[in-house]
Amino acid sequence: MGNKQDTHDYKWGLFYFNPDDENLIAPKANSIFGWTLNFAKPLAYIFILILFLILILITRLFK
Repeated sequence: MGNKQDTHDYKWGLFYFNPDDENLIAPKANSIFGWTLNFAKPLAYIFILILFLILILITRLFK
């Protein structure tokens, strides 16, 4: 099974928020579930915004 990490850095058990962690992308508390963004970093919100903008652009191009 996956490595169980300390979950005190997760808000509501879903969002990884650790300002001391320099990584933008970190493994989830249970690593078999993949990776998550570190929402303590402003770049995480920019990444999500860019992702949504790309998705909107693609949907409008293929209408």
